[in-house]
Amino acid sequence: MSALDWPALMRAGIAGLKLLPRDFWQLTPAELRLMLGDAAAPQPLGRDRLAALMRNFPDAASPASPQDKETTDD
Repeated sequence: MSALDWPALMRAGIAGLKLLPRDFWQLTPAELRLMLGDAAAPQPLGRDRLAALMRNFPDAASPASPQDKETTDD
């Protein structure tokens, strides 16, 4: 868990973020970051981004193991 950035919170109050204490404490961390202008922070990996990564960087085919090969006894 990262430390709370008190100077940023104080600047937010000066910059016009006027919240009642009860409203402040009801905010989620994501809502607070958005209000502080930190929406450009790295976001969690979502399904769409994962699919794009899988398309761009596919797994290499693994070599077949001896059990995977068919044996034929003629």
